[in-house]
Amino acid sequence: MKNGRVWVGDEVYDHEAGQRVIVTDVRGGMYLLRPLHGGGQEWTAEGDNCLEVKVSRVEGPDSPS
Repeated sequence: MKNGRVWVGDEVYDHEAGQRVIVTDVRGGMYLLRPLHGGGQEWTAEGDNCLEVKVSRVEGPDSPS
């Protein structure tokens, strides 16, 4: 999260797609998403209204303790 908003590296639940995903880029209010596991096609979400942060990048397994 960045300033309380979804950001690159966050693991989120995309309510429209019905799955947990990773945010890979944010440009002009568009969020580029990819599946959490197994690769696959990326897609965009227009805004973060349908995205719910499950694990922020700061809280992830690679964050300093």
